[in-house]
Amino acid sequence: MAGATQHITPTCTNFRSVARALTIVENNLAGAADLLKSLTFNIHTPVTGITGPPGAGKSTLVNAIINNLVQQGKKVAVLAIDPTSPFNFGSLLGDRIRMASHFNHPDVFIRSLATRGSLGGLSAKTIEMTDVLKASGFDHIIVETVGVGQSEVEIAGLADITFVMLVPEAGDEIQNIKSGLMEIADAFIINKADREGADLFINNLKKILQQSKENKVPIFKTVASKNEGIDAITDFILSNPKITNSRRELLLTQKIYNIIQQNKMAGIDKKKLQQDIAKALQEPYFNIYRFASNYIG
Repeated sequence: MAGATQHITPTCTNFRSVARALTIVENNLAGAADLLKSLTFNIHTPVTGITGPPGAGKSTLVNAIINNLVQQGKKVAVLAIDPTSPFNFGSLLGDRIRMASHFNHPDVFIRSLATRGSLGGLSAKTIEMTDVLKASGFDHIIVETVGVGQSEVEIAGLADITFVMLVPEAGDEIQNIKSGLMEIADAFIINKADREGADLFINNLKKILQQSKENKVPIFKTVASKNEGIDAITDFILSNPKITNSRRELLLTQKIYNIIQQNKMAGIDKKKLQQDIAKALQEPYFNIYRFASNYIG
């Protein structure tokens, strides 16, 4: 079965091959590890992360950005990550509906992905699926995820540029989440900027940025539903060099640690472990640490 993956070469000229490779990786099907090891990445493929609370208009914004990139001849891949259960596809379908105008475009590939309970808005498979897309020849990759705060550092490690998207209604909430925002935002997007209180909200955000000495972080005003302010964001994405920081190192360190851990645990049968523990508990001087050392070797 593993050998079958040798014939899967994901490429942006064949979306079926990309979709199949993503399915194998996402569901950890037979041959997934060999497929990942066979990938040849284009390290220069830019990845843009867009995060923010539900209802901020992220999918509408992404749709507008896609339109601008496609008009400039770019081939674009999108991972739309939703924090729902994998058994409830309502919101996932909603992402696709909002991007419907590009869903069948020959230069646009869109994939929805549930977080499956992952904290921080990223599935454990997001890194691997992004790597598949980076090896498929796309000119640009966009990762859209829900959530703001300290736990969203993952998206900042995965993306070259991370946008934090807010709406004027966020109000005082920004005071509570500012530590996380300051850490991950390379730029802010204030969407629905035509609403009452938008300018006051932006001024308050600027004051917070100045207090935290992060006043160089740009703030973009958009009305995504009317395609307003999208050109400035697209220009920033295309002109901004990759941002080098330790967040990617932290993310990849944890990822590699998990890979090593999974391989080290591959020979452990949890059911047999439970049976062995049940037997060991009958001993009068049972010691959990001595017991574990028998498995560690």
